[in-house]
Amino acid sequence: MINAGYRDRSGRAVTLRPVDDDNWRAVADVAPRDDQRDWVAALAARYLLLTMRGDVWRSLAVYADETVVGHVMWGVDDDGSHWIGGMIIDAAEQGRGVGRVTVATLAGWLAGREGRPPVRLSYHPGNTAAAALYTSLGFHPTGEVDDDELIAELAAPPPPLSSS
Repeated sequence: MINAGYRDRSGRAVTLRPVDDDNWRAVADVAPRDDQRDWVAALAARYLLLTMRGDVWRSLAVYADETVVGHVMWGVDDDGSHWIGGMIIDAAEQGRGVGRVTVATLAGWLAGREGRPPVRLSYHPGNTAAAALYTSLGFHPTGEVDDDELIAELAAPPPPLSSS
C-alpha cells in the first residue's frame, strides 16, 4: 500500500493499493464522467488489460477509506524515468480532491524511489482541468509530445497538501 497520509475533501484517507483478487472487479467498473471520455478510457477495465498484457505498466486501485474510487497506473520507461498514467476517478467521486491526492501520493512515491528518477505523465492539450491539476502539483511541460499528448515532468517533489 502507498499511503502519504493525505485525505480528500470529505476527510477520507486516500491510499493506493495493488489490484488483486478482492478488488479487481470494483476497479474494472470505475468510469469517468461522460465529458472526460475524449481523454481517458470509458472504463478502468481497459487499463487493467494493458497492465495484464504488457510489462511496462502496473495498476493500482485508488481507495477512499475502504472503498475503491479509482484507478491509476505507473511504469518505468527505457530511460529510467517513472511515469504516471491511466488515472480515472469514478464520476460519482469527482470534485472531492481524490484525483489531486492520488497524483500527489504516487508522484511523491515515484520521486522517492532509488536513484530519484524523473517522474513524468502526459495529457491531451484540450484537457485543461488535467493541465491545471498537474501544474499545481509541480509538473511542467517538457515541450515534447507523444501520441498527441503533452509530456510533463515533475520539477521537484510535489508540494505538501493540507487535507486537499
